[in-house]
Amino acid sequence: MRISTILLAIAVSAVAVGYTACTACGTKPASPDQVRQKTAEATAELKENAKAVAQGIREGLSRPSPDKPLDLNRASKPELMSLPGMDDASADRIIAGRPYSSEHELLERRIVSREEYNRIADSITVKKSSEL
Repeated sequence: MRISTILLAIAVSAVAVGYTACTACGTKPASPDQVRQKTAEATAELKENAKAVAQGIREGLSRPSPDKPLDLNRASKPELMSLPGMDDASADRIIAGRPYSSEHELLERRIVSREEYNRIADSITVKKSSEL
């Protein structure tokens, strides 16, 4: 009984392998036009991905950072919006509260919350007129 089950399993496996081999032999190789079309599609997709990567790099390099902080007195609204967690209303409040003599005025004058300030503190500065 056990041997017949093993032989049956081997036979079924052999048929499956044989069928797969015959099917693979029966497929036609892709024509040059099909290869050209698939290559063009893959290239177009890579081109779009490369554009997205390049845009991400540009945005990352232009974002304010501790090495290149954003001046609160001169920053545009889009520049302020590039700060971590900055929303439209916060950027408007920062612009309306100008001029600043210190970054800490954002907290002292309750322009942003402590949580918002902690997210952006390393990426902002206030330059004095002599530093401009």
